Amino acid sequence: MPINIDLILQNVLNPPILFFFLGMLAVFVKSDLDVPQPLPKFFSLFLLISIGLQGGYKLHSGGFGLDILLVLSLAMFMAVLVPIYTFFILRLKLDVYNAAAIAATYGSISAVTFVTAGTFLNAVGVHYDGFMVAAMALMESPAIIIGLILVSIFARNDNAKERIEWGELLRESFFNGSVLLLVGSMVIGLLVGEKGWKTMEPFFGDLFKPMLAFFLLDMGLVAARQLGAIKKVGGFLLAFGIMVPIFNAMLAISLAKFFGFEKGNAFMFSILCASASYIAVPAALRLSIPEANPSIYVTMSLAITFPFNIIFGIPIYYSAVNFLWG
Repeated sequence: MPINIDLILQNVLNPPILFFFLGMLAVFVKSDLDVPQPLPKFFSLFLLISIGLQGGYKLHSGGFGLDILLVLSLAMFMAVLVPIYTFFILRLKLDVYNAAAIAATYGSISAVTFVTAGTFLNAVGVHYDGFMVAAMALMESPAIIIGLILVSIFARNDNAKERIEWGELLRESFFNGSVLLLVGSMVIGLLVGEKGWKTMEPFFGDLFKPMLAFFLLDMGLVAARQLGAIKKVGGFLLAFGIMVPIFNAMLAISLAKFFGFEKGNAFMFSILCASASYIAVPAALRLSIPEANPSIYVTMSLAITFPFNIIFGIPIYYSAVNFLWG
């Protein structure tokens, strides 16, 4: 499978991606550049509303059929499969709690990676359907549940089951802020349709890329500050943070080809399966698996997998899709 160097350059020479590098550079040269709170939270909320509204509007325009149900079913399948198989790989080196936490992190998704990949597709002129946003929303939470089930089954401490507050866990998994805002925005977009979207487009459409640039500038600052912690994860987890996303993406692409996905949808599906959560899942895991070390699973998702995916992963996965779809 040939990897087009031009695709890598086209992805890197994208204004939001370049702002990500600028944020990293600021940390490396010890600049005082900073994005003050609560602006990063605002940028995150903006992006979630924007992709939710657009996804709902596109879903309203395209209708709902068996092809959409198939995509959503496969998304749920991968959200369950990934944390299970990665847990047993991680158990070769880690205890139950850290293995389950990392597995849950990689079973979930990164909305910003999805957004960046969508920007890349727009640049190369490839369409993807709005219902992929619904797939993203569905994949956000199941991995947390699977991670806690794995802890309850394999933890040696007999009191592990009693410490898990399943009601609170389910509420946090399915009604945490990012999931609720994304799903709610998608439902609003579905209800208002094209007319409603046109009234919101000047803000949530035209300003999307500038807001993404601000957000990735902040992510570059955060990721660079986390790089010093990479030595804590060791060579095994460093390799895991790169190889597992590639494997997940290729598995997703194979499933997409077998089940007849359109090219753009196949690529976005691979992005969802290759990404790892660094917002919603870590927030839930701090409460539900306090025995796990956040500096490990946050560092892996934010400082290893996220930069790899937005710099190299996106063009690599697109090259694979392009090779199979033509």
